[in-house]
Amino acid sequence: MEVTLLGTGGPLGLPRPDCPCAVCAVAPGPAARAATALLIDGTLLLDLTPGAAFAAARAGRSLSGVGQVLLSHPHDGPAVEVPAGLPQPGRVPDGRELTLLTGHRVRALAMDAPGTGYAVTGPDGQRLLYLPPGAAPAGLEETTATYDMVAGDVVGRPDALARLRLAGAAGPATDVIAVHLDHDVPPGRELRRRLAAAGARAVPDGTTLTVGVYEDVPDVPRRTLVLGGARSGKSVEAERRLEAFPDVLYVATGGTRSGDGEWAARVHAHRERRPGSWRTAETCDLVPVLEEDGPPVLVDCLSLWLTDAMDSVGAWDEAEWAGGGERALRARVGELTAAVRGARRTVVAVSNEVGSGIVPATPSGRRYRDELGRLNAAFAAECEHVLLVVAGQALALKG
Repeated sequence: MEVTLLGTGGPLGLPRPDCPCAVCAVAPGPAARAATALLIDGTLLLDLTPGAAFAAARAGRSLSGVGQVLLSHPHDGPAVEVPAGLPQPGRVPDGRELTLLTGHRVRALAMDAPGTGYAVTGPDGQRLLYLPPGAAPAGLEETTATYDMVAGDVVGRPDALARLRLAGAAGPATDVIAVHLDHDVPPGRELRRRLAAAGARAVPDGTTLTVGVYEDVPDVPRRTLVLGGARSGKSVEAERRLEAFPDVLYVATGGTRSGDGEWAARVHAHRERRPGSWRTAETCDLVPVLEEDGPPVLVDCLSLWLTDAMDSVGAWDEAEWAGGGERALRARVGELTAAVRGARRTVVAVSNEVGSGIVPATPSGRRYRDELGRLNAAFAAECEHVLLVVAGQALALKG
């Protein structure tokens, strides 16, 4: 089953008409994308968008053999003229299946937002799932096999991919194609980086893909360290890397602070950002967590873990530090980094990057700064991917 992506952009295309934003400013030319539309084996068109006939011609395809046009958008599709020879666009009711004379079967899936998703099975059994913009499947109870290809709004609804993975509808070999790409993420390197973290990829308009043929699916790093200063966006970046995966274990090392309203507000903001399917554990005992097999784990953050570790070894007292506290802390850091080295689950950890500003005025402050620098360096050495977040922008330091 061949799929030609006549467009891969959002409903208004990219750049959006008359939009002055920074993403749209750099999107013209090779980065431009027409509204998403899929041509399947030259006979089935999913979503009729402006300029579909010209897009097909540019891709070396023709719409003359199209016998069925189906709409996925929550309305009746963009107000466009139906090219001569094409049938009138329609929509399959949720839960119903349409069998074409070509041997293709199309089942309409209910979404959790307005719109219709389509599961297409080719004559030879290949399976494609196409999701509308801004939507995820409302239920996957009837899923009996893994889709060979998924085309959906990976940037806008990464949780849709998480649901598919949880249900077994998307597996390690599923080719995940990001479509409905809008001006939420700058095109080029940043878009590729975000999609690779989700195990997805984007292709240019006009690309023809063969469903069921193995592609080089982006390899999700097993261990990632995200560094950044205060309010840099490092926690948001870390959470974003796991949004497309189900059953994430969020390990909060900060605990609770009785009577501290500002700290409570920070904790609440973090909880509100996280997907509802994620589980939370409040602990500084990270070694057992890292040594267990299981779903991905997000540790936020190593800075607070270090504070707890230094408290436990008496690092703030000169006599205790010299009398064995320093050796005890080195041992605890060594245990942690060894656990990271042997981790079999996906790990994303957050830590503060310090030491580039004012030198702390107290010996204890300088000790903490130095030890955090050593911890970050040791942890980063065990990670495939290390990011530094500055002003909300992620810079790859490693991987």
